Amino acid sequence: MVPRLGLARLARPRPSSALVASNAFRARRYASSEAEHTMTVRDALNAAMEEEMIRDEKVFIMGEEVARYNGAYKVTKGLLDKFGEKRVVDTPITEMGFAGLAVGAALSGLRPICEFMTFNFAMQAIDQIVNSAGKTYYMSGGNVPCPVVFRGPNGAASGVAAQHSQDYAAWYGSVPGLKVVSPWSAEDCKGLLKAAIRDPNPVVFLENEMLYGVSFPMSAEAMSDNFTLEIGKCKVEREGSDVTLVAHSKMVTHSLEAADALAKEGIKAEVINLRSIRPLDIDTIIKSVKKTNRLVIVEGGFPAFGVGSEICAQIVESEAFDYLDAPVERVTGADVPTPYATNLEALSFPDTPLIVKVAKRALYRTN
Repeated sequence: MVPRLGLARLARPRPSSALVASNAFRARRYASSEAEHTMTVRDALNAAMEEEMIRDEKVFIMGEEVARYNGAYKVTKGLLDKFGEKRVVDTPITEMGFAGLAVGAALSGLRPICEFMTFNFAMQAIDQIVNSAGKTYYMSGGNVPCPVVFRGPNGAASGVAAQHSQDYAAWYGSVPGLKVVSPWSAEDCKGLLKAAIRDPNPVVFLENEMLYGVSFPMSAEAMSDNFTLEIGKCKVEREGSDVTLVAHSKMVTHSLEAADALAKEGIKAEVINLRSIRPLDIDTIIKSVKKTNRLVIVEGGFPAFGVGSEICAQIVESEAFDYLDAPVERVTGADVPTPYATNLEALSFPDTPLIVKVAKRALYRTN
């Protein structure tokens, strides 16, 4: 594996770097018309942690390079200067060790935010997350809550190959006792992270490295110190009547771009931003499918046993099945370890043209 202290500096820029700027522009178009401010995802996460650390002295953050280096991706920039070394703690390179410390602190009444430089490294600590954090609240009969947040970048980045490009949404989403969040916009990140920090349950907070520098509009409400978003609720980012596109994290951007392209052909696509993986807001998806009669699920993870598979199963098991006029379609990452070669990496994950093609296939307008 690549030495982790060098990982944040390793990723090479994508040849399509203009796409990120394009995504930022498109993201602004789909925000509330009441938005008065813009904020990057990185700054929104930073603001959420700062506000919650001011609000509650039990909140602290720990992880590799979070303090003196301001975070591998600068998400914790400035927090050490504001709160000191007791509340912004640099750890050794031992995920199982510091994840265990975070869980123990949470069981003792504190509210730790445990940052992983990437969730690929969190595999070293999966026993602490799944067993120690995920099950203690239940096993104690509800007497010992475990209010810990595990956060960091998840899914594919750029040029970090097979061992550092995995999407863990489905992994953690299958575990009772955990809440799992996968935000897209800056507003998502701020509102959901603040809600996660306040939650008595352990929350796995899956960010995306490629979105850290993307700016999104922020409503006046979202700029408030008291702004939170309910974990377990989707957001309809764009309303439509012909086909439902469901996505989370970076795939929301591609789905909105696909909806733009489809609109030029007279196709009205509804785009749903999942926000929360567990609990899953299946009711919002069912309502949309009853309206559009077609469902396309988009994710960056592997196709087998994924988030899309679960949504598909729940739709088939629900009353929405009787409303479907076409089979449910899944658009996923390729069923291969992520290649390092740039050209093969680009072919391994969904892009906007592929989503357009699959949506049109659901409408019987293409093969």
